[in-house]
This record gives sequence, structure tokens and C-alpha cells, in this order.
Amino acid sequence: MTATTLAPPASAAVRPLPPEVAAACAQTRRVLVERRWLVMGVLLLLVGAVVSGFVGVTDVSLSAVLADEGHARAMLWYSRLPRTAAILLAGSAAAVAGVVLQMLVRNRFVEPSAVGTTESAQLGLLAVTILAPGIPLPGRLAVASATAVGGTLLFLAVLRAVPLRSVVTVPLVGLMLGGVIGAVTAFFAFHFDLMQTLGAWITGDFSGVIAGRFELLWLVGALAVGVYLLADRFTVIGLGRDVATSLGLGYRGVLALGLTMVAVTSAVVVVVVGGLPFLGLVVPNVVSMLLGDNLRRSLPWVALGGAGLVLVCDLIARLVAFPFEVPIGAVMGVLGAAVFLTLLLRKGSRVG
Repeated sequence: MTATTLAPPASAAVRPLPPEVAAACAQTRRVLVERRWLVMGVLLLLVGAVVSGFVGVTDVSLSAVLADEGHARAMLWYSRLPRTAAILLAGSAAAVAGVVLQMLVRNRFVEPSAVGTTESAQLGLLAVTILAPGIPLPGRLAVASATAVGGTLLFLAVLRAVPLRSVVTVPLVGLMLGGVIGAVTAFFAFHFDLMQTLGAWITGDFSGVIAGRFELLWLVGALAVGVYLLADRFTVIGLGRDVATSLGLGYRGVLALGLTMVAVTSAVVVVVVGGLPFLGLVVPNVVSMLLGDNLRRSLPWVALGGAGLVLVCDLIARLVAFPFEVPIGAVMGVLGAAVFLTLLLRKGSRVG
């Protein structure tokens, strides 16, 4: 008896999937790929954080820590690890605050240090230092947050009065307003001989971070988690007042909540480590170009990118003039300004 091979009938041939099923499969594959890259990014960030713990003027080698040498272990636990934690918290929170402000203002070229928010927080800190130098740290933070909210609202008011509000005009208005507020702050700081104190708030610097002097940054970490929980609401707000109202969302309430979160984050970062210029502008724009404007989807990448960028800039600041250390604000100012001008000119050329 001869065995024969039976060919499948023509009706049993593989048929293409329906369009909706194919789209769902492609969406699932895309999500899996994004998560894989996100996990790789987190692992790379952890490696950088470990390296950061052993970089500095004082020799803190792994062998010395494992050998339980008192000086090396104390330096690691009371200086290097708090500094690394502050870098990750401040970087991720500042980047998240930037993307939230961009959603609220509906412009990709704004961030707290480019609309007067950071400068207003510095003005509030200076006012407290002059008028009530004995006020405890929570009081200083409350005043800085209030003035940061006031500065942001002033920017929005000025923006409404500007007849032409293009993507290029909005950040320029914010930079000019921030410059005016900064000039007023500098005048009073010079008058009361507080220029050195003001300089510490303007230029970001992690060299003074030790255990007991960075714990406020856990607050902004919690605020970043809160932003993720409210991501869908902020995404709808980014579509405009009419769309948000038609969907039953309280526009004014969500707007006020978002501005408060941005202001508190900016104030805490200024109080603890000083200004981190252009961080909240560069990272969200790069992530937006790659992943789009869905905040829930892009927010983990924004936080990861902010922490990674600050970590890299801090390592550069520690190594570029070793054994001396350059303030990280200077490094971020140079890199951030270059990227900001590139993005602004690119967008401006498209509009024109």
C-alpha cells in the first residue's frame, strides 16, 4: 500500500488577519518592544548610579568598602549615595514638571526655568531670607511654592495679552519675563549682600548634598508618581479648554492642580540643589518626537531621560576639571541651550 501526501484544500490556506486584529497585534508588539527598551534603560541608569557612587576626589573604592574601612564606608553612605539619590529624584521630577507645564500651556518650548517659575521661586526664597531669616525649611518651601505659582500665573496673563502667540513667541515671552524677575531678584540680593546665596539657587550644584539635606526631594518623587496617576487628565487638558469641557473634565481644577505640582517641584529642586536649566524642555521634546503626546505612555521615559541626563551631566561636571568640580548647572546650561536652539530653529523653519 503506497503512502500518499495529502495537500491541504484551497479553502484551508492561511488567510490574512482582519485589519482590526492585525492592528491589535501590532499594538501589542509595539508595547512589548517599548517595555523591553524601558527595562534596558532602567538597568543602564542603575549602572550609571553605581558608577556615580565611586566617582569623586576622595578615593572610595569598592575594595575599601567591602573591607569595611570606616572612612570609605562613611563617605559612601553619607555623601555619595545621598548625592546619587538626589540626582535621580531631581532629574526625573524636573523633567516631569516640564512636560506637565507644556501640556497645560499647550506649547512644547516652555519649561519652569523658561517661563519665570524657577525665577519666582528664587525671588520668594530671597524674600524669606531677608524678611524672616529664622523661618523653618517648610515655611521657606511654602513661600517659594507660592511665588512660583504667582510667577507662572503672571506668565499666563502676559501670554493672553500678547496678540501673536506662535510656537516661537511663547518661549521668548517666558524668557523675557524670567529675565525681568531674575533682574529684580539680583538687585535685592546685591543690595542685601546675598549674591553668593542667590548664586547657589541659580546654578545647580550637587556637591553640598549629604544625608539629611536632600530628603525633601522625596516629595517631588511622590509628585511625579501623582502626575502619572493623573496623566490622562493632563493629556485631555493639553487638547484645550473646549475639548476638556466637552468631555466633562473640570478644566480650571485640573489646571490649578497641575500648576501647583509644577510650582512645588520647581521650588523644592531650587531649595535643595539649585536650578537645572533646560532639563524640563529638552527631555520631553526628545521623548515626544519618539513616542508622541500620550502622557501616560511617555511619562516613564521622560522621568528616565531626566534622571539619566542629570546623571551624565553630573559625571561630566566632576571629571571635566578633576580634581575640581564644575557646577552641574553650567554643564546643563551649555548642553540644554544648544538643544533648545536646535529645536526652536527647526520648529520655526517648519512654521515659516
